[in-house]
Amino acid sequence: MGNVFDRKDRGIREHRLSYGQGPAALRNQESLDKEKNCPLHIAVTGEHGSGKSTFVNAIRGLDNTDEGAAPTGSVGTTEDVRPYPHPNHPNVTFWDLPGIGTSKYPSAEFVELVRFERFDFFIIVSADRLRENDVKLAKEIQRMGKKFYFVRSKIDNNIRDKESRQREFDAERTLMLIRENCIQGLQEQGVRSPQIFLVSSFELHLYDFPLLADTLERELPDLRRDAFLFSMPNNSLEMIDRKKTAFHSKIKYFAALSAAVAAVPLPGFSVVVDFILLAAVVSQYVSGFGLNTSSLNKIASLATLMKKEEGYRFIPVFVIPVTMGLSFLTTHRALNICLNALASDAGRVFRKALS
Repeated sequence: MGNVFDRKDRGIREHRLSYGQGPAALRNQESLDKEKNCPLHIAVTGEHGSGKSTFVNAIRGLDNTDEGAAPTGSVGTTEDVRPYPHPNHPNVTFWDLPGIGTSKYPSAEFVELVRFERFDFFIIVSADRLRENDVKLAKEIQRMGKKFYFVRSKIDNNIRDKESRQREFDAERTLMLIRENCIQGLQEQGVRSPQIFLVSSFELHLYDFPLLADTLERELPDLRRDAFLFSMPNNSLEMIDRKKTAFHSKIKYFAALSAAVAAVPLPGFSVVVDFILLAAVVSQYVSGFGLNTSSLNKIASLATLMKKEEGYRFIPVFVIPVTMGLSFLTTHRALNICLNALASDAGRVFRKALS
């Protein structure tokens, strides 16, 4: 049996090559696989009570009470390095680090003990002013040539407190002053060009979280950029549009894979592979937009499109290039329809959550 399948596989590969599709299709597939499986490791650190565990949950789209959430509160104090994979994107891991300067992780040995080299970038969380240990950590990260970002958490509490004490309260001015004070304090302690983001983990659509997500995405290497983007919660309609644009840019590669399979003269083979391909890609869309698995029912609407194409699969070999073109166009159109529908669903869910 093994020899039969080996001969069949060789025949498929040879047929692809005969129409110039094999190498290109394989390169497309390898590129997509590499991007999909590219690991991203994000370190989140800060002193006890800074809100870093709540931030780790929020950035993964989880509530503190959800299954798989990082423990919070006095009981959940981080005493060790703990990985928290994204629930829908396991190649993206957020690491909840203990605060620097504890008995188990003294300042002098912190970098070596937590193995800094494995992280792609760092987020340093503080609930009020940045501490001496936070500055030490930032300088060490800077010395290693890695990226780091300061998050001033619980900013919603700061705003409420100041609003309750001031007769003429200006929220924008208050935020500006907090940000400027943080930057000035860090620069005075020798931190070069600090990036400060004011965040509420319970209201990610407010304050600086959208700017933080945009900055992190922009400064990541290409392979890790989309992995980060698709793992982000939908905190704005702009975020949903960026995800849609990123997904759309890959449709041509999936359509090219479909066209390559269409070159194989096996009755029904291309249709089956296309259904599998479409189901897998639409599953990525559902995960990326953070939708419920019930949204996968969108794939059913594609069946009619694919059935229309099926009639072209049993034509003579000499017109296979025509079949490949039809396969490319049909798959391209089907994925566009599904992507538009799911992006629209994500927008409706976001607007409903705000209302």
